[in-house]
Amino acid sequence: MTRTALAAGAALVLLIGASVLLGAADLFGGDLDSGLLLAVSRIPRTLAALLAGAGLALSGAVVQLAVQNRMVEPGLVGTPEAAMLGLLGITLFAPAAPLIVKMGVSAVFALAGTLGFLALAQHVPRRDPVLLPLVGLIYGGILGSVVVWIAWSTDLLQYVGIWMSGEFSGVLRGRYELLWLIAGVIFALYIVADRITLLGLGEDAARALGLDYRGTVLISLVLVALTTAVIVVSVGTMPFVGLVVPNIVSRWRGDNLRRNLPLIAWLGAVMVLGSDIIGRVIRIPFEIPAGTVFAVFGAAVFLWLLHAAPRGRSGHG
Repeated sequence: MTRTALAAGAALVLLIGASVLLGAADLFGGDLDSGLLLAVSRIPRTLAALLAGAGLALSGAVVQLAVQNRMVEPGLVGTPEAAMLGLLGITLFAPAAPLIVKMGVSAVFALAGTLGFLALAQHVPRRDPVLLPLVGLIYGGILGSVVVWIAWSTDLLQYVGIWMSGEFSGVLRGRYELLWLIAGVIFALYIVADRITLLGLGEDAARALGLDYRGTVLISLVLVALTTAVIVVSVGTMPFVGLVVPNIVSRWRGDNLRRNLPLIAWLGAVMVLGSDIIGRVIRIPFEIPAGTVFAVFGAAVFLWLLHAAPRGRSGHG
């Protein structure tokens, strides 16, 4: 085991320890049962942050390869907004539906929204890598406006506010287990990682190498939609994770998804868990949502990427 792997493991263990120990309730004093508090709240919350972070980071890497642009992620192509639209629909028409059904409907809408952006992207000139994410922001904004309008018309704005918050304070045992589906998604991504890497070469080059381009894109986006839906249903949206993490890793190690997959998952998990911890300690005993904490950092990195991106590149290199 290399020193880098040992350092990564140590950092993860330290963050997990801090997450388990920190909270408004005293773990080692008071009237609360420490074991019950750990089992019901602290451990599920920590696992939820780790799984959500890994899933968001890998989803960003997949979307970037699928559209050959390093400045997009699911949060910038309308995927979360489409997932919320599906979740809002099932909440209106079948409010008593099981959580797995709500997640399934949300995933279908997330996939449809992502495919809609992909179709739109075919008509966006690729000479300027900044143009595609800007189109994605507009597209996501339109979908988000539809969600807010429907929610306002049906008096469900409070639900939309929860879905947009990206926070883990409400995570309890029995309410986060769907996030374990992300572990299955990560396994599936590892199996098809080489094919997804070829998507970054562009359609013509990928087909020349014998890749079923459309089939691979569809599989990739299904996995992204499933991940996004699970996260939106469980903890809400968290912008910029899928943008920042893959860019950090790709600038260091290139675009080989199979080789980078463990590092992307680890860095996403660490960053989201770290953001959750920071949100808990800034204004104890109050909390700032992890999504808000990460958005401050992510927005700064996004602006840097817009400034640093070389002209004339499509962003897939």
